Amino acid sequence: MGDEEEVDHQELKPPSASAADDVVIPVEKSSSPDEEEEDMHKHPPSWFTPKRLLVIFCVINMINYIDRGAIASNGVNGSPRVCTTGVCSHGTGIQGDFDLTNFKDGVISSAFMVGLLLASPLFASLAKTINPFRLIGVGLSVWTFAVAGCGISIDFWSITICRMLVGVGEASFISLAAPFIDDNAPATQRTAWLGIFYMCIPTGIALGYVYGGWVGDAFGWRYAFFGEAILMLPFAILGFVMKPLQMKGFSPAGSKSSLKTPETNVIEVEVIKTDKDVPVLNQSSNKPSSSGLVRFWEDIKALLLEKIYVVNVLGYIAYNFVIGAYSYWGPKAGYSIYHMNNADMLFGGITIVGGIVGTLAGGFILDRMNSTIPNAFKLLSTATFFGAVFCFSAFCFKNLYAFIVFFLIGEILVFATQGPVNFVCLHTVKPSLRPLSMAMSTVSIHVFGDVPSSPLVGVIQDNINNWRTSALILTSILFLASGIWFIGIFLHGVDRYNEDSEHPDKSVERSNTTPLLDDKTAKTPVASTSAEL
Repeated sequence: MGDEEEVDHQELKPPSASAADDVVIPVEKSSSPDEEEEDMHKHPPSWFTPKRLLVIFCVINMINYIDRGAIASNGVNGSPRVCTTGVCSHGTGIQGDFDLTNFKDGVISSAFMVGLLLASPLFASLAKTINPFRLIGVGLSVWTFAVAGCGISIDFWSITICRMLVGVGEASFISLAAPFIDDNAPATQRTAWLGIFYMCIPTGIALGYVYGGWVGDAFGWRYAFFGEAILMLPFAILGFVMKPLQMKGFSPAGSKSSLKTPETNVIEVEVIKTDKDVPVLNQSSNKPSSSGLVRFWEDIKALLLEKIYVVNVLGYIAYNFVIGAYSYWGPKAGYSIYHMNNADMLFGGITIVGGIVGTLAGGFILDRMNSTIPNAFKLLSTATFFGAVFCFSAFCFKNLYAFIVFFLIGEILVFATQGPVNFVCLHTVKPSLRPLSMAMSTVSIHVFGDVPSSPLVGVIQDNINNWRTSALILTSILFLASGIWFIGIFLHGVDRYNEDSEHPDKSVERSNTTPLLDDKTAKTPVASTSAEL
């Protein structure tokens, strides 16, 4: 045997003969045509960059919330029948056509949360076995047909069922989009990118007010829903025709399992899965696999054991209790308190400005502060407290212009929480739990937040018949949210963004990772060794 061959064999030898069966050794190997073709299939085309992913997800998110704003607008939601001296007016919009009380009207607002509650954990669990990007396509398809169904509904129950299905469709997108964005954002701009994404919530609701008011008055409330379905249809189709993306912490079934280290971020471990093989990195692979339901409950337990995650979600629930009721009853309250003939346009304008400025500012400020979990809680608590002060003061003024100024400042401060609160949800759990963490956060803030808040505010208003008092009672709950988030500042937590899912007790600091969509990412293949070495 020649010297060169001896050198080559020396490079491939394991550190010790006794450990040869347990060692994974990096080796250089050239890619075959079949491997190159497989790699091309796994990675998206070059035009689909991280920024384009962000833009597409932002547009989808905005359409979702345009629907929320449209159904709350006076042009679509309308007004109930009013009877005076034996003469009854017909009423307008959904409330007038279906003769709904304020309570039933609030139920329609919250009905889609039922579908969201049932479907969010389901989509998060399916993401472990089905490509998450394909699941988004399925969800958007359900959303499109359900919204069209709202346009052809004939009574209270038919539109309520369609709103539930809207929630089912939205569940896939809400629980999976944020992890995709967090994966592909630059490391120093993650909160800013999340802020841009969540900026679409207030902006979409505000545009929905304007859109619903204009279409409802001009063509009828049913056409507002038809227009939303047409806007979403191309994105539903895109979810099926585009090459699917992969998410951090997940590997497609039957493919190479990848493990990225914070130092290189380019190491790939190849595990050949056959009937005889046992992956060398999986020390528990000889144990029987848990059923899907057992695994789901184990994941839920892991979330509940994260005190920081729980505190964050509790504060988010109180916050969303107020914001959800604001978004639904705001135009009607403004119309009643300040006699605004253009309440849809005014509240839409305030929400657009406050949402854009506040959400973007919150994300960028946290990045400048150094995006850590304690800093996120400091921003959440402070912004919410002062936002509550300004919003509460706004409803105390009888002058419309004073109300506009104070309420706008309050909304800017309140919406500054959107990026930080979701940053905490994503970074307090290991990567494989991020979809479930977002799903359970979304379910919780709706089930305990804006689902009960809209009907409860309707009940309060039915009894006291004073929108100013109702608004002040509602706004005071923002102080509770601020207090809960203040507790989070003093809790010790670890950023688990780069935590190895196979070693849940080992935490590592965040690193400047390369976006998953970057086609220029260098990869070093690694082959698993056998006893023959």
